[in-house]
Amino acid sequence: MTIFGQRLRDFLMLVKFRLSATVVFSSVIAYLIAAPGAISWIALVVLAAGGFLVTAAANTLNQVLEKDYDRLMKRTEDRPLAAGRMKIADAVLAAGFMSLFGISFLALFNPWTAFFGTFALVSYAFVYTPMKRVSPGAVLIGAIPGALPTLIGCVAAQGELTWLGLVLFAIQFCWQFPHFWSIAFLGYEDYARAGYKLVPETNGKIDVSKLGWQALLYALALVPLALLPAYLGATGWLSGVIVAILGAIYSYFAWRFLQVPARKTALQLMFFSFGYIPLSLLLYWGDKII
Repeated sequence: MTIFGQRLRDFLMLVKFRLSATVVFSSVIAYLIAAPGAISWIALVVLAAGGFLVTAAANTLNQVLEKDYDRLMKRTEDRPLAAGRMKIADAVLAAGFMSLFGISFLALFNPWTAFFGTFALVSYAFVYTPMKRVSPGAVLIGAIPGALPTLIGCVAAQGELTWLGLVLFAIQFCWQFPHFWSIAFLGYEDYARAGYKLVPETNGKIDVSKLGWQALLYALALVPLALLPAYLGATGWLSGVIVAILGAIYSYFAWRFLQVPARKTALQLMFFSFGYIPLSLLLYWGDKII
């Protein structure tokens, strides 16, 4: 691999490109769902750029703070800071510039987008990240910035905090718990090796009952939440019913994980979770267009 290719690869790893792109997707589709009139494609580009830069900055700061712990986990040991291929000063400088430009782009819409973008960055990097080594409560804290992309997309389109924005935020908030608990279950040994306390434990072992019940209850909450965008008039009832069915299927996989907490059921729950949010948002947008 060329030097340029390696540096590009390291940068993409530093900003967690796929995760950042997923955040941008959620925010953009939420904007399209919430937009009251004609769509401004320039606004979409600005929103995507601002969202990507803020998320990339948060991910970069996360790796700066966790570089010593990343070396202890197999899935993160090759990250550029953990592996020593990138200087901390360079990463911090990059995070600073990305934060500055990202929040500035979001501020072009209204104060709400700038506020929530800043809040997501600060809470993820400086509250959630250190809490991961203290208590499983970090997952609850991390779910807040994790759900803000849809809210940011809505306030960018509507210029104010609305019930639609709060509902889409609630959907993405609840979705994260079955999603993360399945991942945490599968990667428990890796997390424990680095000293992370992300999973509920009893006598030094995973409390699989608590893990499974939380996954199930949050998944079940998605069923009634799915109908609210249609109730608010933002989209049609067809998409609401289909997304509610997706929530019921998600709940089934969570229930299976609760009944049989094993690698197979955790993988099933995890893989279904990957498709739930993008498919749900696309269904809401598509139904709105129709």
